[in-house]
Amino acid sequence: MSLTLGYSPCPNDTFIFHALTHGLVECPCELRVRHEDVETLNQLARQAQLDVTKISYFALGHLRENYCLLRSGGALGRGCGPLLVARQGTTLADLSGQTIAIPGQLTTANLLLQLQGTRHQQRQVMSFEQILPAVARGQVAAGVIIHESRFTFADYGLTQLLDLGQWWEEETGQPIPLGGILARRSLGVELIHQLDHAIGRSLDYAWAHPQQATSYIAAHAQEMDENVVRQHIALYVNDFSRDVGDVGILAIETLFDRAQKRGLIPPCDLPLFA
Repeated sequence: MSLTLGYSPCPNDTFIFHALTHGLVECPCELRVRHEDVETLNQLARQAQLDVTKISYFALGHLRENYCLLRSGGALGRGCGPLLVARQGTTLADLSGQTIAIPGQLTTANLLLQLQGTRHQQRQVMSFEQILPAVARGQVAAGVIIHESRFTFADYGLTQLLDLGQWWEEETGQPIPLGGILARRSLGVELIHQLDHAIGRSLDYAWAHPQQATSYIAAHAQEMDENVVRQHIALYVNDFSRDVGDVGILAIETLFDRAQKRGLIPPCDLPLFA
């Protein structure tokens, strides 16, 4: 049996999935890997083009009828949320009526921006790596950044106006759900559980043999500085990545409840997991 597996070229994803996709841990089926940025994966899942995939939690809010969440492989934690950045001298008040760049319509970054306030109405979708240069040029008034951009925005002469993850943590007391791994419900409970366990074993292998994935991570990270790669993995890969756990589930349910009350995602009565 052959399945499509989508995940991003970001270091946290390539670190987690290296062992699984290189035959270093047992997998219940053949996997055809597709590397795309997270918003592309969100849209591909919305079109039901992937069997198993990394997605943003905002996207999952729109996908619950056809996909269920896996317990392993995701990004959820504290101190790792999206940042709102702008040029020096800009204040939050200055952004009223101005255009803010976001890294995708279905990204959790966009959801958090909308949940945090009602004044951020003018939003322009850009690929995440284009946001810092666009803000620095003055093409947009500010940008919501994710991934490694949080380590490099100062290099563009930009300043942080708001840490959306910190806002969420102070507002709810919970960690911030960024992205998870989904599987088609139609795959069946047994296979879904086997895939979940395989991803968990892949992460265990990565933690036990961190140097084995180095060249694979570097090949997909492209121009990313080696130190930034290490920071990226340390920030986004944690115990929640191994098992989302009860704390993580409560955070996800809280996020969905708030988004649903604001009319940002549709209601769904299906269970989160298979």
